Amino acid sequence: MATKKSPAKKKVATKVVIKAPAKRAVKKVATKKVATKKTVKKVVKKPAAKKVAAKKPAAKKPAAKKVAKKVVKQAPSKAPKVDQYGLEQDDEFYGLYFAKSTNKGLVEVKPCTFSLMYWWKGLLGYPDMIEISKGSNTAMLQFESTFGGGDSGETELTEKDVLDIDHIIEVDEEEMMISLYSYVPIPVPEKLVGAVSLAILNINPETRYGSLELCSTENEEGETEHFLRYRAATYLRGIKSGKVEAIESMVTNGSEFFGLALDAMCVNKSIKKWLLS
Repeated sequence: MATKKSPAKKKVATKVVIKAPAKRAVKKVATKKVATKKTVKKVVKKPAAKKVAAKKPAAKKPAAKKVAKKVVKQAPSKAPKVDQYGLEQDDEFYGLYFAKSTNKGLVEVKPCTFSLMYWWKGLLGYPDMIEISKGSNTAMLQFESTFGGGDSGETELTEKDVLDIDHIIEVDEEEMMISLYSYVPIPVPEKLVGAVSLAILNINPETRYGSLELCSTENEEGETEHFLRYRAATYLRGIKSGKVEAIESMVTNGSEFFGLALDAMCVNKSIKKWLLS
């Protein structure tokens, strides 16, 4: 901000008094008094020029630029493309259609069923025994295996102790879930139901994968029978690659843990005798 300087102070004339010289004795000469005009020198005092502070031209402020706001329209997030089975583009089976020929004609094979079929036929080389429901939303595979004990001498079941096991693998396409059920094919005697149930309660907390169950059903004669079974399940939803390997892992781990559970139950000699009957 420009400020005005205060004007310079005016110089004030000081009065100088001159002293007269000392009087000498002189003869008085009559003289005419001539009136002498006193010339008064008028001193015209020029007023001191006031210093006027030069006004600086006010700097023009640049006009504020109007910034045009770009309105960015957010594009609606595009949902990933899915095929007729709900599989996304990066899925190993995306956009593929599978079918197999049966006595009833061409049957659609959906992704989870196809994964099971590939494991059973492609990797293991067994004939196709998978039953597919009408609409292809469920499927089932039944097969048998033989279980033998260990040869380390530290197990209740030795390699000479062999028993048959029945297996059922069920497919639920809507849930994309594969379930494994492994059965001891002979029913549990009524007198052993309590002992087997207690063994299940003790073993299940130690079972890292799947669980033991006592499954009750009615036979053709209307009598209730109890079967010991092992159950495990895995979801294929979200597995973009490796569905076949997931099924293989489930069956392999399930067989191992079921074998360990059976060996642990055989600490009870009555249960061991029943299993090997």
